[in-house]
Amino acid sequence: MKIKDIFFRNKWLPYLILIPSILFNLYFLSLDKSDFSILVLEVLDGDTLLLEQDVRLRLRQLDAPELEFCAGEESQAFLEDLVKGERVVIKEKILDQRGRAMALVYLDGELINQAVIEAGWGRYHHDQTAATDILRELGDKAKADKIGLYSPECYQTENLDKPKCNIKGNIDPSNSSNKIYHSLGCVHYETTIVEKDRGEEWFCTEAEAKKAGYVKSKRCP
Repeated sequence: MKIKDIFFRNKWLPYLILIPSILFNLYFLSLDKSDFSILVLEVLDGDTLLLEQDVRLRLRQLDAPELEFCAGEESQAFLEDLVKGERVVIKEKILDQRGRAMALVYLDGELINQAVIEAGWGRYHHDQTAATDILRELGDKAKADKIGLYSPECYQTENLDKPKCNIKGNIDPSNSSNKIYHSLGCVHYETTIVEKDRGEEWFCTEAEAKKAGYVKSKRCP
């Protein structure tokens, strides 16, 4: 095989793999313009379902932790108890920017997206649906009540496990490759939250933070 053929294949392979998924999700959205029910085969994490016909569906207007992060397994278990093996009703279907299907999901009239946010196992994510106002309100309440991923186990201003390891590592929500750390004396240190459900972490030394890909905040002395 010629080198240029290998390059072409490797360059375009990720896109070729994505095309069938995007086309199938578009087909899923066009199955029925009205609401319809579908069987939940598996719960992949706290905001993603595997439906019959091998459709992956994300719960619209919320973000749950990845399984390896704080509250990830609890979030998945909560959603699994609600919907696994059940036929759910899908409403307000869309594709996100990555071509993934998203929707409001109902079981026996109950909005599952709302149940997850209300219990604190998913962060409210801004979007415009019929449920926007109530989901935003419940997201704020879960945060105020310090439940689920907002509990002191995941949402921290101090390191409960190792108090002497007090360097705070933060990840930009809009760009996960942008990581900064705050040490004692930094302007925003006291108000900085370590959100472990998002993969943020504590460090014992600046060298340790830098090794993990974090850079020092510009607001530090």
